[in-house]
Amino acid sequence: MFSLMSKSRLFFLVAFSLMVMGCSSLPEELNANSEQVVTDYQEWVNTVPDAGDVRLGGVIAKVTNLQDKTRVEVVNMPISSSGKPDIDAEPKGRFVAYIDGYVEPLSFAEGRLVTLVGTSNGTEDGIIGDYPYTFPVMNVYNQRLWKITERVVINDFVPTYYSCRSLHCRSFQTMPQHGRVIQDVE
Repeated sequence: MFSLMSKSRLFFLVAFSLMVMGCSSLPEELNANSEQVVTDYQEWVNTVPDAGDVRLGGVIAKVTNLQDKTRVEVVNMPISSSGKPDIDAEPKGRFVAYIDGYVEPLSFAEGRLVTLVGTSNGTEDGIIGDYPYTFPVMNVYNQRLWKITERVVINDFVPTYYSCRSLHCRSFQTMPQHGRVIQDVE
């Protein structure tokens, strides 16, 4: 029924599809309650009263534990399809997220990356330094904290010469080595 060629094509197509879905899948804790989720900050700001469910991320700027909920102020950064904030992008604004109950300030520390899922809940006026600011507000029902991991990549492709006299050899590198630090969000 199927030739060997078509079976191998089908196998590679299925394997490739599974690999792509595994690489860009959204973590379960970032699933929203509805199909229509706003993931763009500017789109949310333009439709705040009736935006519905929102999924946004960024850097935590301030955490305040109130009597029955926690107020988290977040500097918005665009998120990828897997929900991770893009650390190379410029911030686009700020928003306030309310999480039911107590949140440990050491876990939600200033400067930590977070992605929040919740329902849009209007705006609130506040101050950043001395500047008055209107924050869009969300009531959070799912969240994910991220950490930045760093790794060093050294480019070892420099010319190397070996000087040998009898049994003793030494290597001489004629150019400096170059490396870079790569940051990943996990």
